[in-house]
Amino acid sequence: MRTQVAIIGGGPAGLLLSHVLDLAGVESVVLEMQTRQYVLGRVRAGVLEKSSVDFLTEKGLGERMNREGLTHEGSAIAWRDKRLFIDCQKYTGRPFMAYGQTKIQEDLDAVCGDRVIEEALDVTPHDVTSDVPYVTFTKNGEESRLDCDFVAGCDGFHGVSRTVIPQGFLKEYERIYPFGWLGILSETPPVPQLTYANHPRGFALASQRTPMLSRYYIQVAEDTKIDEWSDDRFWTELLARFPATIADGIVTGPSVEKSIAPLRSFVAEPMRHGRLFLAGDAAHIVPPTGAKGLNLAISDVYYLSKALIEYYDEGKTAQLDAYSGVALNRVWGAVRFSWWLTELLHLFPNQGEFKQRIQESELDHLASSERFQAAVAEQYAGLPFD
Repeated sequence: MRTQVAIIGGGPAGLLLSHVLDLAGVESVVLEMQTRQYVLGRVRAGVLEKSSVDFLTEKGLGERMNREGLTHEGSAIAWRDKRLFIDCQKYTGRPFMAYGQTKIQEDLDAVCGDRVIEEALDVTPHDVTSDVPYVTFTKNGEESRLDCDFVAGCDGFHGVSRTVIPQGFLKEYERIYPFGWLGILSETPPVPQLTYANHPRGFALASQRTPMLSRYYIQVAEDTKIDEWSDDRFWTELLARFPATIADGIVTGPSVEKSIAPLRSFVAEPMRHGRLFLAGDAAHIVPPTGAKGLNLAISDVYYLSKALIEYYDEGKTAQLDAYSGVALNRVWGAVRFSWWLTELLHLFPNQGEFKQRIQESELDHLASSERFQAAVAEQYAGLPFD
């Protein structure tokens, strides 16, 4: 088998890269270890920055997104008996959109299906520092070889791509947070605005998916088991963490999905080794507090696709050579903002009343300073890709 770009991983980053390259006449093959049904069934978050919305729309993926997505001018933060709205539209002119990652996966699957080899096992890149890299994999018990010009590692935090880079060359930075998010989906009308809550009992978040599908989260201990939390227990705890003015507007109901997500900050650099390029969760993880994970994957694809298209159209390598530095500049900005917001809104073990009051004081300062609000809005809304 032969292609121009071998893409490892069939999540949003891998499929989006394949689609954008296909539009420019660049060949690719996507190797995905799971079945199509499994990938489409994964429930993920989905808050899109304007740059992400514009890029997806430009690449012909906007029809359903712009019809079903919920556009928001900003988000709210609640603490004690107070509430502050961070107006991204006012301060940046850049609203964001709630559109589930599962739907993005469906949209991409519809345009990439014939380029995806699913249930590709034991995927391994080879000779990535040479001019003739290749990838081996097993399908239906038979080993195959895929020759290519470049390898794009879009296979997530636990994927194989990053492990190919020698440890002496690769540097990894990590912060594991001592709690997780217990989240549920419910077929109930969501609150009008995405709202974060800081509370002495722990963090909470009210989010939206559609006009009749809500997503809620509460902070829980890192060793929490899902079966410890009935729907009734979840709703009782969630409502306790929001001021009454917000809690009274939350419509409760049976959950249709329930999961626990660990929180970590992680960056691997560089994001290139020879002809292997990392993108998305293969290179970086951010806590979901700042809603940056999916947007970083999309921005990685933006930069990498431009670089590959330039190479095939003009024979130039300038953007390929610059990819890691350009992508990491945006990654570290998102990691810093997500870390700051996580530190501000969560209850840390043994933090005591002192840190709680410090958090509340910083939120009071945020509420009193338009300059502070403008800075937060700029980071939350996300900067243009270029």
